[in-house]
Amino acid sequence: MAAKIWTTWELMTAHLVQNEENIKKGNDDSFSLAFARIENHYFVNKGFFPTDSYLLDNVEKIRHIKAIIVQGRYDVCCPMMSAWDLHKAWPEAEFKVVADAGHSANEPSIAAELVAANEKFKHILKNGVLLS
Repeated sequence: MAAKIWTTWELMTAHLVQNEENIKKGNDDSFSLAFARIENHYFVNKGFFPTDSYLLDNVEKIRHIKAIIVQGRYDVCCPMMSAWDLHKAWPEAEFKVVADAGHSANEPSIAAELVAANEKFKHILKNGVLLS
């Protein structure tokens, strides 16, 4: 029962505009148990970072990497402040706020920004060779 409630809540908050068909997945015992287990394993292990501030504290190690931070304006799962704090610590990274999106990479506008980011970076090195 707890897994169903957890999963349904997550599915309801991940998108700016709720998708009833997607939310119904929370009623499926197998899906909701797997979803809740995976997500809670991630949370219990702090996203697999040793501390809550590990990324911000160690941004110098990745500062040289080209990056684009994509954040949904209405994301209630990962607050805007987290993405903004990362951008302030890593101003070399582009910061994109998607005006009509929440959290999910499946939202059309988030997906479009992620595809655009990949298109922008597809020319970068592969096995030490600059791709055109």
